[in-house]
Parts: sequence; C-alpha cells; structure tokens
Amino acid sequence: MLNSAIVQGRICADPELRTTPNSISVTTFTVATDKGSGDKKQTSFIDCVAWRGTAEMICKWFSKGSAIIVQGSIQTRSYTDKDGNKRKAFEIVADNVHFAESKKDGNIGNKSTYETTGTAPYSKPDIANDDFEEMPSDDDLPFDV
Repeated sequence: MLNSAIVQGRICADPELRTTPNSISVTTFTVATDKGSGDKKQTSFIDCVAWRGTAEMICKWFSKGSAIIVQGSIQTRSYTDKDGNKRKAFEIVADNVHFAESKKDGNIGNKSTYETTGTAPYSKPDIANDDFEEMPSDDDLPFDV
C-alpha cells in the first residue's frame, strides 16, 4: 500500500523538543498551507510529528513562520478528549524535512547560526573566473575518452 504525503507551508508556532521516557526526541508542529489565490484562497493546518534526529533538526533550524517542506506518511490515532468524547487525529509523520526558502529570502528559523550552533554561519565562497586555470588538451590524458 502507498502512504506518502508531501506538504509545503509555514510553521504555525515555534516547535518544542520533548523526549519520551526512553529518551527519544520528539516534536509536534503544525504547517499552514494555502490552496488557491485571491478570494478563493483556503488555508489548511496540517499537524505533523517528527522523531529523533529529524525532531532535533526541526527544533534547531525552524521557528514560527519558517517555510518548510515535510515528506512523510499519514498516521491516524484515536483518543478520548478531556470531556470524554472519542476523537480521531490525522497527522503526518515526518521522515524528511527541507528548507523551502533560502536564508537570503527569509531568515531560516529566525535564529542565527551562531546562536544555535556556536559557530559562524556558512557562506558561499566568492569564486572569480581568474581562480580557474585552463586544462591541457585531451591528447595529454592517460586514458581514452
């Protein structure tokens, strides 16, 4: 059977890292995703759960308003609410998450890299054309091409 979901949207609240009694990291978060545009625009709020390293990565790099792509499977669970009513919850169990915008476009996670890791942020090196040298002709290669 196929059970696969991919959702792109924005995180609705800062994710919080929790641990189970067995010391397994877990976080739950909601992704707001839009369908349509203008007057016909509809927003859906999709509940998601992530475990272990994926949960830790989400809590470290994403915050309220961060654009995210979540890949995973849909899970349902039943529970009884505080008033004794039987409820059913649908959520995506995140296997993979991806940044949906660049740091330049929209401050990933609204957290500085230094603040979260203690190291300076990575920046792409500037490469000029004079940094390259011409390769010798194919005749000098020790193998056939």
